Amino acid sequence: MSRLSDVFARCKSNQRAALVSYLTAGDPDLTSSELLLNTLADQSDILEIGMPFSDPMADGPVIQAASERALASGTHIQDVFRLTAQVRQQHPDLGIVLMGYANIPFVIGFENFAKQAVEAGADAVLLVDIPPEEGHICDGIFQKHGLDRILLLSPTSTEERIQLVCKHASGFIYYVSLNGITGANMGDMEAIQQQVNHIRVHTDLPVCVGFGVKTAKQAQEVGHFADGVVVGSHFVNTIPQNISNAEAINDALKDAASSMKEALEA
Repeated sequence: MSRLSDVFARCKSNQRAALVSYLTAGDPDLTSSELLLNTLADQSDILEIGMPFSDPMADGPVIQAASERALASGTHIQDVFRLTAQVRQQHPDLGIVLMGYANIPFVIGFENFAKQAVEAGADAVLLVDIPPEEGHICDGIFQKHGLDRILLLSPTSTEERIQLVCKHASGFIYYVSLNGITGANMGDMEAIQQQVNHIRVHTDLPVCVGFGVKTAKQAQEVGHFADGVVVGSHFVNTIPQNISNAEAINDALKDAASSMKEALEA
């Protein structure tokens, strides 16, 4: 079993959904980022570590700004691997997903990227702009290195596409709860649940729901039917709200994550 499989098995035995949390590496700077990533990891089952990119087309203004801050602070992919390794050292059982866009592994080479990702302690990769139809450029390499590849489904996914994603994904399926960018408002909860149930007809993989989870109540509602709840913009937003005070950022992030965790455990 992979580390991600172990995470979901533990959460299932505790009769709760996994908390899948996101922060952009290097935001607001490299020193602060190490502290914040570990603070969030303390409260999470799976940590998505964002690889900052200049054109994060699937992300809303909150995460776009996070990438801009990280890049402005001088964050490079080697810094992302270094931060990942530091989180892994302190959290041996945590699931870690590197999330971002194809340009980064394409530029340094998928083989090189996969090797360094595994050495840093990553379990999986989510590349938003490589659909399953284009998976031939990376799937074999990731499989060889033992990296799961998380794939996305959305409310507009056709039956054919659901089957295709379920065939090629590993680790878990990421269901985007709305037609839009990260941080937008969630769609109808009943419709989201129906779609998650439909996806499960085609796969035994866990199904996690994200895009738009902003409150503990929403997390709790999603956690009643999904295997994992993905929270990103809500956590990232604690940074600009307290940008001049690193201790305040850390405290706000810890409070936000604790609230989400408690909601899933209730």
